[in-house]
Amino acid sequence: MIISKTPLRISFFGGGSDIPEYYNIYGGAILGFAINKYIYHTASRFPSELFDYSVRISYSKVECVRNTSEILHAPFREILRIMNIHRDVEIHIASDLPSFSGLGSSSAFTVGLFNALHAFKGNRPKSKQLADQAIHMEREVLHEAVGCQDQIFASYGGFRFIEFTKENEIKIQSVNISSQRKKELFSSLMLFYTGITRSAQVVEANKIKNIEKISETLTKIKRQSYEAYDYLLGSGHINKFGCMLHQAWIEKKQLDPSVSNSTIDSMYQRAVSAGALGGKLLGAGGGGFLLLFVPIDKQIKVRDALEGFHEINFEVSNEGSTIIHS
Repeated sequence: MIISKTPLRISFFGGGSDIPEYYNIYGGAILGFAINKYIYHTASRFPSELFDYSVRISYSKVECVRNTSEILHAPFREILRIMNIHRDVEIHIASDLPSFSGLGSSSAFTVGLFNALHAFKGNRPKSKQLADQAIHMEREVLHEAVGCQDQIFASYGGFRFIEFTKENEIKIQSVNISSQRKKELFSSLMLFYTGITRSAQVVEANKIKNIEKISETLTKIKRQSYEAYDYLLGSGHINKFGCMLHQAWIEKKQLDPSVSNSTIDSMYQRAVSAGALGGKLLGAGGGGFLLLFVPIDKQIKVRDALEGFHEINFEVSNEGSTIIHS
């Protein structure tokens, strides 16, 4: 049996500028990190000679088919096809957190499945290969309305600054700040689940359709990513980073009306009134997880203000998708 473990991610700044329809014209930049919450895949040989089917996959449903071409779950079906695996395989998936919640779970699924199947065939791909395969699968094969940051965080892990050039080149840098500054930053972050799940496809598709109209806003969002990265590398008080997050959230809500809603706006306002300096809804918008920047002495008040919303503790995951059992 093969088991892969693939991290989810939190993006601070730059979301939307990682869409090729935008960055191929203007360039893009993302500041974010992989977290220690994971999607797990198992892949093992299935003894089809003992059954009347030859492939079994288990996710929220269980599919038992004679050939991978009969699989209804499109990402499973197409990834197995590209990996040239057509029978005699059993695959299971498990996740630490809900899907469709703004943490890049769809891309983590794709990266993790590719990694598990490569290992199933006796190969160990590099992070770049996994990211490239996942981007190609989601954008070109499945024709999903997605950007290109999630696949990178899932493949590489770590705290990263990612640049997307007009020449379709992707530059990935580690964010190298002192351990003390990193502690100041991450001890000021709180993560709450809104209780709303949604597919990013509709929100992202609207952004892509209106890319010319929102390009000015995306350029502001991209610049914020550079500014925040430079600020972290400096020595200014870490609280300003929270204020920058607040400004980024204001810009993000200009991208599409469905980015936020009354429940999310209420949560955010309650948190700010209790002492949060800023924050943002993660992912495309519409639901999922709300990230907040809160000085340590205000965190009890914010926690009380958001009573009833589940808080998630997290850390940076320095590794991308890995094989943890073979």
